[in-house]
Amino acid sequence: MNKKVLFIVHASVIAALYVVLTFVANAFGLANHAVQVRFSEALTILPFFTPAAVPGLTLGCLLSNILTGCALPDIIFGTFATLAGAAFTFLLRKYKWLAPIPPIVANTLIVPFILYYAYGIKPLWLSFLTVGAGEIISCGILGMILLNMLNRYRKYLFPDKN
Repeated sequence: MNKKVLFIVHASVIAALYVVLTFVANAFGLANHAVQVRFSEALTILPFFTPAAVPGLTLGCLLSNILTGCALPDIIFGTFATLAGAAFTFLLRKYKWLAPIPPIVANTLIVPFILYYAYGIKPLWLSFLTVGAGEIISCGILGMILLNMLNRYRKYLFPDKN
């Protein structure tokens, strides 16, 4: 199979899954504001398997933030947080148990400031706790469950990396 086509397909499917899962979390009131448990954030472990996940997650986050009506700073800096988390996950891909750390750190450090300045959510210290907890649930727990499940089928799902 053509590697460029496979890369585009993987990135597109990941972006679409991110958007759909964000809408599911949004339906339960979990995707935005002070307490965020985006099911889509579990996908941030995918750079462990394929570099296509980096643009896929970034595009998925950008579209999700636009389509769920986020403020412009959230669209810009929230997407940057996802890009940073995905890129560093890819760089750490040799270490399975470190996969969820970059998105947890990136979102925990960036999103509270977005909540404070874009939405006026106070106090800032509480946002660090709530966003961090949500990221630990989404990336650390759900993400690692997903990573272990996908790892069993990696040669079929991600044939560009065996």
